[in-house]
Amino acid sequence: MNDESYMKLALSLARKGLGFVSPNPMVGAVIVKNGHVISQGYHQRFGGNHAEINAIRDACEDVAGSTLYVTLEPCCHEGKTPPCINSIIEHKIARVVIGTIDSNPLVSCQGINYLKNSGIEVKTGVLENDCRKLNEIFFHYMETGLPFITIKYAQTLDGRIATATGHSQWISSEASLKFVHKLRAEHDAILVGRGTVMKDDPELTVRLARGRNPLRVIVDSGLTISQKAKLFQNISSAPTLIATIKTPADPRFQILADSGAEIVTIDADENGGVDLKKLFKKLAERKISSVLIEGGAQIITSVLKNNLANRLVTVIAPKIIGSGIEAVGDLNIRNLESAKKLSIQKVLRRGDDIIVDSRLI
Repeated sequence: MNDESYMKLALSLARKGLGFVSPNPMVGAVIVKNGHVISQGYHQRFGGNHAEINAIRDACEDVAGSTLYVTLEPCCHEGKTPPCINSIIEHKIARVVIGTIDSNPLVSCQGINYLKNSGIEVKTGVLENDCRKLNEIFFHYMETGLPFITIKYAQTLDGRIATATGHSQWISSEASLKFVHKLRAEHDAILVGRGTVMKDDPELTVRLARGRNPLRVIVDSGLTISQKAKLFQNISSAPTLIATIKTPADPRFQILADSGAEIVTIDADENGGVDLKKLFKKLAERKISSVLIEGGAQIITSVLKNNLANRLVTVIAPKIIGSGIEAVGDLNIRNLESAKKLSIQKVLRRGDDIIVDSRLI
């Protein structure tokens, strides 16, 4: 096996941390000695040992003189765990092959330089594109200071997310709902507008898949959301934040706060609603590295119009309803040259539905 083969193995290990390590990146590590894999590990949960440490501790023989394959540059700073480079040096690993450099300014190239200065041979850039793609959320968060934004919606074949009367449950299949719950578990926060809460009364939790409940974020400019909503009835299930333009002086502010939700005041945008970019910046400051937007049409339209989205997941059900509510409203696009362009990454089949997973370009 060559360096790329071992890095592929490290990548497959790293993916096991999906949904459990954020805002840390997913990382996999493989230790090879005399042409044989003697250990492997991955970052299993936020706050837990990093992949390199797990691999070193689980080795079936002495790792001295071995080669360590790791998908991301080993850390060189004290965080929730000690620096990984210390253990690499201490255990006399001879060579380190790295998939990609870490964008975290506390690490970027410093770990590599420290290893080199300690007499360890270092090779970088092996399957770099694959390693960066694996952690697209982490790299976006580190390099922009904003969360990675995913828009998800289910629509009929003729592009409607609800009938003309607003009825939308359920457009997609049970299999698609399970997919969406898995998607929720992979994000740090899930965001909807007040209208979606009032109309659909969702719980916004992970129930049909394995994983943690994300932070629930409700955009409610006027604080008119009902306290009878399901998310207030299970407030202990997941942390809940309401973003508004109202201040603590507003009577509704304290009433909703007493229900167990956190209320955050965000500046208004030019239309008098919550400024979503400022909200996303606020979430990033709280180490929220990814946000899944599930509606409604007004929120989706605003995010797309202001070029805040990174990923679009569209569930297309084999149904036609004619007149109804569109997923995306007016983006002020008057010619095809100005259309939002997408790069389709995957096309999946779940039940009778087709799921198109794309990135905004």
